[in-house]
Amino acid sequence: MADLTQEQWVAQLKEDDKAVILDVRTAAEVAEGIIPNALHLDIYKGQEFIDEIEKLDKNKNYYVYCRSGNRSGQACSIMNQLGFNNAYNLVGGMLEWQGEVAAK
Repeated sequence: MADLTQEQWVAQLKEDDKAVILDVRTAAEVAEGIIPNALHLDIYKGQEFIDEIEKLDKNKNYYVYCRSGNRSGQACSIMNQLGFNNAYNLVGGMLEWQGEVAAK
């Protein structure tokens, strides 16, 4: 897992043709807006979250975010334990996000 600042996250994401953006917030948080093209998997769903993560392609690179960067850090750790080598945590999460936000 790597913690990336917003600038690093955006720059790396732009150059990555195997990128998947992963939002691990709750449905209520996502309803307030989501980074465009993000896949939503709520980390608070416990085993259901793990089951959904295990269905993902381990050869992709995952750019993970939440509200503040805490849950996404936990999600990256879980992903690493499950064999995902490339999970990147957005430091500061949506609280510090300056990029585009789409309605869900």
